[in-house]
Order: sequence, then structure tokens, then C-alpha cells
Amino acid sequence: MASTDTAPAPVFDKGSAADVGAGLDALDAVVTQRTPLLITLRQKALPPLLAIALVLLVWQLAFSLELTDEYKLPSPGMVWASLTDLWSQGTLFSIVWTSLWRGLSGFVAAVIIGTPIGLLVAQVKPVRAAIGPILSGLQSLPSVAWVPAAVIWLGVNNSTMYAVILLGAVPSVANGLVAGIDQVPPLLLRAGRTMGATGLSRARHVLLPGALPGYLAGLKQGWAFSWRSLMAAELIAASPDLGIGLGRYLENQREFADMSGVLLGIILILIVGVAIDLLFFSPLERRVLRNRGLLVSNR
Repeated sequence: MASTDTAPAPVFDKGSAADVGAGLDALDAVVTQRTPLLITLRQKALPPLLAIALVLLVWQLAFSLELTDEYKLPSPGMVWASLTDLWSQGTLFSIVWTSLWRGLSGFVAAVIIGTPIGLLVAQVKPVRAAIGPILSGLQSLPSVAWVPAAVIWLGVNNSTMYAVILLGAVPSVANGLVAGIDQVPPLLLRAGRTMGATGLSRARHVLLPGALPGYLAGLKQGWAFSWRSLMAAELIAASPDLGIGLGRYLENQREFADMSGVLLGIILILIVGVAIDLLFFSPLERRVLRNRGLLVSNR
């Protein structure tokens, strides 16, 4: 009578299973530890402050060594004096706010217009074939090229400013959304279709959330194009009805051959652009990445 050897049945260790489950839970858990304020300031604020101090030091050194004429390269103190003059005249806030309001309102309009265009181009193949190359071409076209045409079409007024902003920013917003939708995993699209998400519901609950990283990159680029387009328009178009924004202030100082004012205008334009990125886009980007598990919590 043949005997058959049977392998011993595997022993199910409840303790091991519990350990494995605890390990998986630990991997899924998001560690939320608030970084101390001093460490945050040292990591985030100190490097750019040191860089600014270095630039000012080199700038002052070049002025002291008289590497060029004073009217071509004023000292940091002379530029600071131009800033204090604007402050004492009460025009500093007005100049900055005029440009900032135009830039922000034009950017919001660009988002409202560019988002549905991006959705349409990304989802309808004939539209993509027809409009996609045009959007890419418009994105690469320098914004200043639109200013003469906008002045002829609309006159020297705020409509010209907003037209130039939209022509510069809408393609960036639309192309960013198209790129984001192209990167949405097909499994997510099939899941949304299975759950009955169609039309606007599909765009709202599947496409936009899935394309958010790429869309956010397009928004950042759209803001950069909005700000650059506005500065180009303000540099060229001049009218009492437009008031004085940063671009117009910069051009006025060039006409007066006031290099201190020119450098001050450049610095103010840079500060506004960087401030919008640091105060709005960077926190939003960190939040999106953190929610997707792509950002270490203590960064």
C-alpha cells in the first residue's frame, strides 16, 4: 500500500499578520509634524536674504570702484532715495496698485477663458488638430508684438491692456490644462466613465482633479505671461486715462534719463512678480503635492 507524503499546512500566525497590517498602516499614514518657526525661517528666509545681501554688496562695490559712470550705475542708496521720494509723494502705492490690479484681473479673465478652451482642445480631436498648434504658436509669440495691433484696434485705454494680457496668458493656461489632462492615468478615466461621469460632471470630478499638477503649472506660467504682457503694454501705450503703472513709471524714468528711477522700477516689477508666486502659487503647489503624497511633510 503506497503511502503519500502530505506537506504540512501553513500555520497562519495572527501576530505576524497584525505586524504586517501595522506596517502597511504606518506606510499609509501621513506624518504631520509642524516645523519650528526658527528652523523654517532659517531654511526658507535666510538663503534668499543672503543672496540679496550679496547682490547689494557687489553692486555697492562696483559703484565704489567707479567701474562706470554714476548716471549709468547709481548706488543702492540712490535707488533707495528714489523709493523714499515716491513714498513721500504718496504715489508709490498708487503706481504699484494700478499695475497689480490690471495684472490680477486680467489673469482671472485669462483663467476663465483659457480653462474651457483647454478642456475642449484636450477632449475633441478635430479641435485639437485645428487649434492646438495655434495655441502653441501664440504662447511662443512675444507679448510686446500685440501692443501696436491692440492700440490700433482698441485705442489707448484699459481695453488694450486687458487684450494684451489675454492674448499672452490664455494660451499658457489652455496648454497647461491640455498637458495635465494628457497625463491623467487611463484607469482613472475608465473609472469615472464606469461611475457615470460624463460631460461637465466628468470635467469637474475626473479631468480637472486628475490634471491639477499640470494645470497649476499652466496657471503659474499664465500669471508670468500676464505680468510680462502688462508691463510691455504699459511701456508702449501712454495716456492720461490709463494712469501711471509700473511699466509707465519705468518708461518715464528712462525718458528723464534717471537711472535710479529705472532700476527702482525694475526692482518693483520683480518684487510684485515674486510676491504673487510666493504668497499664492507656491503654497497652492505645496498643498497639491502634499495631498498626493509627493511632498515630504516636514519640507
